[in-house]
Amino acid sequence: MNAVTVNNISKSFGAIKAVNNLTFQVEQGDLFGFIGPDGGGKTTLIRMMNTLIIPDEGSATVNGLDTIKDYKKIRLQIGYMPGRFSLYQDLTVEENLNFFATVFGTTIKQNYDLIRDIYVQIEPFKDRRAGKLSGGMKQKLALCCALIHKPEVLFLDEPTTGVDAVSRKEFWEMLKRLKQKGITILVSTPYLDEASLCDKVALMQSGNILEINTPENIVKKFEKPLLAMKSKNMYKLITALRSYKFTNSAYPFGEYLHYTDTRETYSVEGIKNYLMQMGVTDAEIIPALPNIEDTFMQLMEKGND
Repeated sequence: MNAVTVNNISKSFGAIKAVNNLTFQVEQGDLFGFIGPDGGGKTTLIRMMNTLIIPDEGSATVNGLDTIKDYKKIRLQIGYMPGRFSLYQDLTVEENLNFFATVFGTTIKQNYDLIRDIYVQIEPFKDRRAGKLSGGMKQKLALCCALIHKPEVLFLDEPTTGVDAVSRKEFWEMLKRLKQKGITILVSTPYLDEASLCDKVALMQSGNILEINTPENIVKKFEKPLLAMKSKNMYKLITALRSYKFTNSAYPFGEYLHYTDTRETYSVEGIKNYLMQMGVTDAEIIPALPNIEDTFMQLMEKGND
């Protein structure tokens, strides 16, 4: 049995189609990522799966239970960490944790083994009000509260947005440890670099799923040879390439620009000669390996054709 099954699910808000006829499954024990920009439909989809929003069309099940008919049973089996910090800011760390344990008829002691690795990092601040915590500490407290009743499926909506790079890395290490305990984890994120940390990912854009696969298999779908380019004047470089008749795509990626060509065969020297004619005399051009972000941009272009 799959942990989550979604069949032809859709949701609109007025004229805006937030989720458009999606179908997929999440296997038990998987760390499954929904990856895409703001407005892609990630939050709406997660809220439908965890019983907070009723879909306009289609259906979803969690552990075989229908999200509409069996919503009360499902809520006892899942944990949910919304994108915006939603704990009681005037309560202390320990008071928040005790409150959520009591709501689910359990205690911190009873399920302490599940949250120990996370809670030890915030325990020194257990008497501090939640509203006074740093972003990373708020994140850890929210995760502890979502786990305190020992859920079978954990929904995390953009949990690393707005926190520093170190906290992001620590958070994903915590998720790996939770996965080892048998918890199925569904996480949404706008950070494409986090896709490689998932067992499987769904790339989302404008309410649609562009691709579902393992991160490795998604990268393999990149269709063209990729070149990385840089110059002291990156603006001049990208302007020149976007007016080049053989340019298929040209996007900035960190200190480099990633380029694909419309031709099956071409020479780097030929591209360099064109750039020199356009006044870019110092272009460095090297072969590059595609990543998730390259594939995502390629899939978006196909969707817009």
